[in-house]
Amino acid sequence: MATVKVGFYGHVRQYHNLKNEIDGAIHEVLESGSYVMGPKLKQFECDLAGYCNTKEAVGVNSGTDALWLVFMALGIGPGDEVITTSNTFFATAEAIWVAGATAVLVDCDPKTCNIDVNLIEAAITSRTKAIVPVHLYGQPAEMRAVAEIAKKHKLLVIEDNAQAFGARGPDFTLGELSDAMCTSFIIQKNLGCFGDGGAVVTNRTDIADRVRKLRNHGSVKRSVHSMGYNSRLDDLHAAVLSVKLKQIDKWNDQRRSYAKQYDEGLKGTSLTLPTALPGYRHIYHLYIVESDRRDSLQEYLKQRDITALTHYPIAIHQQEGFPWGKGARLVGSLKNAEASAARVLSLPMFPELTGEEVQAVIDATVAWDKEQKIG
Repeated sequence: MATVKVGFYGHVRQYHNLKNEIDGAIHEVLESGSYVMGPKLKQFECDLAGYCNTKEAVGVNSGTDALWLVFMALGIGPGDEVITTSNTFFATAEAIWVAGATAVLVDCDPKTCNIDVNLIEAAITSRTKAIVPVHLYGQPAEMRAVAEIAKKHKLLVIEDNAQAFGARGPDFTLGELSDAMCTSFIIQKNLGCFGDGGAVVTNRTDIADRVRKLRNHGSVKRSVHSMGYNSRLDDLHAAVLSVKLKQIDKWNDQRRSYAKQYDEGLKGTSLTLPTALPGYRHIYHLYIVESDRRDSLQEYLKQRDITALTHYPIAIHQQEGFPWGKGARLVGSLKNAEASAARVLSLPMFPELTGEEVQAVIDATVAWDKEQKIG
């Protein structure tokens, strides 16, 4: 058995590292008596827009809400189609369905696992309204190609950036080439609060204004309402996020360093390792390996006190009850998404890991691989 126990999340370690600053920020909110739609939320939205280099940032209850509120703000609904990939977390398609639109699913690129941009145009019909590229596992989708297709066909682009906060392309920043970008702050994200949270960042003031109204019961003025919902990022979460935002680049650099250690240590094994595109800043929200014997490796690591998880072992179009009514359309074979779902395993990846822990994961994985080759 391994002498080093390695968990999958570093939430508590991260809190302990920033305890004084986080506790102080929370205490300030509690003493202020302003817990919802207060000054800490406004400050975080300002900080977030500055970091993303966008004009606007709007805090909401979750990354899922961020997506469907943007769809609502843009008038995307029944009769409209939205193109995305089946290789993503369920919420991407779920938000399209919640808005009343039809999710059109195309396959992923087998190397990056992001949407295959070469398949997008074949999925476009007269009903297509938008494209939703997902920056999966921490690597940006090929946004230049997505933006060119969208411009050619006069489509909207909404980025699902729940997993790549702080990443960038070789010649673009995330949020630069879309109408809006949506992100998640649930605790396990690279930038996470102590629960659920999300945001919309955009250079379009009209979208930001509509989302602000929709998130708050259709109101931007006290006691005056139109149609809306309740999806607000509270000030406690916003205060915590403002503290953590100062650390995000350092944390992402640490993830990239551990990814390099994994890459070097697992080179030559039977595993398929992550592909980082040249010039892209992949920030490794997840470090994904693939194997036809994924379950065997996961159990082997578990027996050695190392936690590895699967993200995502069931492609969206293979989920129970799919599709919801007439809420989806598949385009072509989704064989790459299906193959990836059957093979993926996430190794421990968080900035509070130690080099010794990463090496313990590598050593156990290499030992497993040798046993497979002998067997």
